[in-house]
Amino acid sequence: MLHIINKSPYDRPALDSALKTGEGAILLIEDGVYAVAKGGAAEAKIKAAAGKFKFYALTADLEARGIADRLMDGVTTVDYAGFVDLVAEYKTNQSWL
Repeated sequence: MLHIINKSPYDRPALDSALKTGEGAILLIEDGVYAVAKGGAAEAKIKAAAGKFKFYALTADLEARGIADRLMDGVTTVDYAGFVDLVAEYKTNQSWL
């Protein structure tokens, strides 16, 4: 399953909820990209879940928020075409609000 998270981990529990679901991939977009900034509050959660989930972040949203240079290790960046490829790759997709 591909989990698409667009809310900041500082505002909403969407990341925590997705991490409880099991395995798959997590694509962080919009304010969700704050979760993969080095030194952030979600860093330990992301590292702990790295064995169960693949993490992706939308490059345009990282750049728009000025955190592209603070990306955690192990997170793959994708452009909009990569976003579409991920949605097509996974049979089920869940957008967390």
